[in-house]
Amino acid sequence: MKTTDKFNVQAVVEGMVSAGVEHVVLCPGSRNAPLLIAVSRDERLKSDVVIDERSAAFIALGIAIQTERPVAVVCTSGSAVLNFAPAVAEAYYRRVPLIVISADRPDEWIDQDDSQTIRQRGILDNIVKKSCHLDDITPYDSVARHRQIIRQVVDTLYIAKAGPSGPVHINIEMDEPLNHVSEPVQIPLISIHADMTTWPEEELALLAREINNTSRVMIVCGFMSPNPLVSDSLKKLATRDNIVVLAEAQANVRAPGVINNVDTVLRAVKNKRDDLAPELVVTVGGALLSRHVKTWMRTIKGLKHWHIGVRDMSVDPFLALVSRIEDSPINVLPDLISALTPVDSDYRLKCQQMAHEMIEQGRRYIEDSPWSDLKAVSTLVDSLEPSINVHVSNGTAIRYVQLCDSSRLGRVECNRGVSGIDGATSTAIGSSSVYNGTTLLLTGDMSAQYDMGALASTLVDHRFKMAVLNNAGGGIFRFIDTTRSLPELERCFAADVRLPLRQLAEGFGFDYFCASSLDELDSVLPSFLAPSLRPAILDLQTPPDLSARVITSYFKSIE
Repeated sequence: MKTTDKFNVQAVVEGMVSAGVEHVVLCPGSRNAPLLIAVSRDERLKSDVVIDERSAAFIALGIAIQTERPVAVVCTSGSAVLNFAPAVAEAYYRRVPLIVISADRPDEWIDQDDSQTIRQRGILDNIVKKSCHLDDITPYDSVARHRQIIRQVVDTLYIAKAGPSGPVHINIEMDEPLNHVSEPVQIPLISIHADMTTWPEEELALLAREINNTSRVMIVCGFMSPNPLVSDSLKKLATRDNIVVLAEAQANVRAPGVINNVDTVLRAVKNKRDDLAPELVVTVGGALLSRHVKTWMRTIKGLKHWHIGVRDMSVDPFLALVSRIEDSPINVLPDLISALTPVDSDYRLKCQQMAHEMIEQGRRYIEDSPWSDLKAVSTLVDSLEPSINVHVSNGTAIRYVQLCDSSRLGRVECNRGVSGIDGATSTAIGSSSVYNGTTLLLTGDMSAQYDMGALASTLVDHRFKMAVLNNAGGGIFRFIDTTRSLPELERCFAADVRLPLRQLAEGFGFDYFCASSLDELDSVLPSFLAPSLRPAILDLQTPPDLSARVITSYFKSIE
């Protein structure tokens, strides 16, 4: 049967059915006509019509209390939603999963004397667990906009039942025409597996069966704290014929079979071997640094994405998220491994062969490259002992580290939550103050200047060392497509940072080392990294334009 042509309404209806809603109380109106059409025509939902919104909400509350299931109540725009408030407040303090769905006018008519129009966004925020506003989009809008609507719906409905239950509010913007209908579109909802202290056998079997029936599974690890249990599980997964495991440096996974040079390998896989595209990608940990991973994954047709870890929201960087496994990888991975069976696939061998070729090709390129950012960082990384905690600033610094062999490093940290350049020095100093060994910060000169005041902290002691890529400003802007050709590059983006590191070292009581060539770096590195009575700064003076050309040529060399 045809239904409303409003994509946001279709998504809400599918989401409600998936979340276990069976009963909906409807209040008449015109702005909510798409909702009334969609709900009343859906045979999976039982609906009743109640004219008075205040009474309707309490009736829905009563049904939810009796059935112990989430129940929805639907109203038009304006004061209608305010009349739900008493029942919503009761649901909030009784922990009842009442789903409030209100129709709303387009933003451009708010406060413009349009009838039945008030400021509805967040209007019940004090008495609901979560609220969201859904823009009016069509089935022909972009996949990214569709996925955004779906994530909002799934996350909001999940919160109604998660932990202590409670009401939620979905406010739906709807523009005219309101009575158009069409064939239903496919709504790719996101399943959520959560609250599993011990995994139910059927849940585990469902996930394991999916992996056992997939010949190309790629596990990609973003930032997380080191954990030997997680590393051991990923090592075991990396031995399975249908699975390849990749881990960025700041994922802190150092295990045989795990590929650490993510950018190098995936850039090559993307350009050379389409048959290595995964059917299922599983992410573990936090946000990924690699732009190559994200842009490539978004182009793979039919890709399915799972995320393992507690995120409290649906994070869909590849526009392919189908499952959220809301539990720690420490709990999930060992049980999942125990349920897997052998799969006849050459996926792991193909990927690892490609990885070996590309890593070796990249290594040779760096070995033959002139003095530059990449050469300096590679030389520094190769000199580090696993006992050194490494902090890296955002921008080019962390990207260069991704191209190096991080398999023998110890702990690597980078502020990838927001990915800003602010506070990298302070974060590293804080970490150093509670770590008994050496903490090394690798930072760009722009990031160092931004957080210069941190060097005056009384928490800085002899265990802290800082290496600065002193390349006349924001080096990343010299090679990314967005900015590298702009006439404003040096003035407005790279900003031509002038950082007097020698004077700063003297003023703040640091030992000072400088290298403007590979020979000089090889000469000073042993003294810089050696234990000392004072903190130390290493001034890596690299040519900015040449460094940009070197990194650009690096990626061309592996294509």
